[in-house]
Amino acid sequence: MLEPTVTCVVAEDETLLRDALVALLAEVWPQLQIVAVCEDGGSALEAIAAHRPQLALLDIRMPGLSGLEVAAGVVEAGLRTEIVFVTAYDQYAIEAFERGAVDYLLKPVTRERLAATVGRVRERLQRGAPDAAQLAALLARLVPAMPPAAPGPHPAAPLVWLTASRGNETRLILVDDVAYFQSDSKYTAVMTKDGEALLRKPLRELLAALDPAMFKQVHRSTVVNLRAVAAVTRDDSGKGVIRLRNRSETLAVSQPFMGLFRNM
Repeated sequence: MLEPTVTCVVAEDETLLRDALVALLAEVWPQLQIVAVCEDGGSALEAIAAHRPQLALLDIRMPGLSGLEVAAGVVEAGLRTEIVFVTAYDQYAIEAFERGAVDYLLKPVTRERLAATVGRVRERLQRGAPDAAQLAALLARLVPAMPPAAPGPHPAAPLVWLTASRGNETRLILVDDVAYFQSDSKYTAVMTKDGEALLRKPLRELLAALDPAMFKQVHRSTVVNLRAVAAVTRDDSGKGVIRLRNRSETLAVSQPFMGLFRNM
């Protein structure tokens, strides 16, 4: 009897590690169908919402949303996706994973460890849908307690100022004054109470430089400053709407991202 096709989303922000993980998966589980490979948390959450895979491998630390926040969005959206976290040695998380029903992979991922994890994932998939309540309880403990990333030899402070163009002018903008960023294929718009300016920098690069406690991705193309949020509401379909303090327009929140505002 042929094994049913299992679909998977892989999210890892480091190119070499991402490519190595995808290659190892092809060796260990050749029947696995990888439907999306993502390099940041926001793209991962939207890919999971779009493809509804049976499995997602999520790096814990990514630009924008962490892997834990992506998993929280998966639970919030009611998606039946088995989660495996990929992490460096974060003892606070590993202890919790070992007490729960969620698998994890330590970096660098070895073939032996991946094969063992794949075996457990296959068994769980055969038993049916993942235990969303158990995952939600685990995330409720981990997300608030997640410590900042371990500093490197030259840790970068969050971005404070940025330069953006408005017409023929180049403006210096305090990051705290930004209500939200919105990107298209070429530019990123910087929206403040005083108007709009443009950056020639992709949203992913901005996410890596912004304070992750204050700037949250709420849509594939939108990052909002939580200080600028006046209210968040939800319509009948589960989609969210953000009302801003100093701008009249509202912002759409993709339904899986609504979990970010559960405690607001």
